[in-house]
Amino acid sequence: MSKNPRLLPWLGPAGQRSYLVTDDGRSHLSRLADQMEEVQLQAGDVLLGHAAGMLKDENVKAWELRYLSARLYEALSDALRVAESRGDRLPEPDDDIEPVDDGNNGPNDITSPSEETPA
Repeated sequence: MSKNPRLLPWLGPAGQRSYLVTDDGRSHLSRLADQMEEVQLQAGDVLLGHAAGMLKDENVKAWELRYLSARLYEALSDALRVAESRGDRLPEPDDDIEPVDDGNNGPNDITSPSEETPA
């Protein structure tokens, strides 16, 4: 069995978090959870499009904004659950691996103009 249970993208019958414990990341239930996560993220994207349009509309009613807010709350809750689930499934970094210098300057390697040598 897997050491790390997978947080599923739906709640249990009493509103509790649901988890899947399996070694097979391609099981029927794992694939169903993957599909549900995709649907939830797509629904959130569609809601953002509606929100953008409604916020530009000066004639939008308060009840419409309340309804939209409730749906956005649900979509954000779903997206956060998906992010948590996916983050929990990332492999642990190997502390023994040394960083590779690929020649690209990282954020700490930036040279200020005053530190540059004249050509």
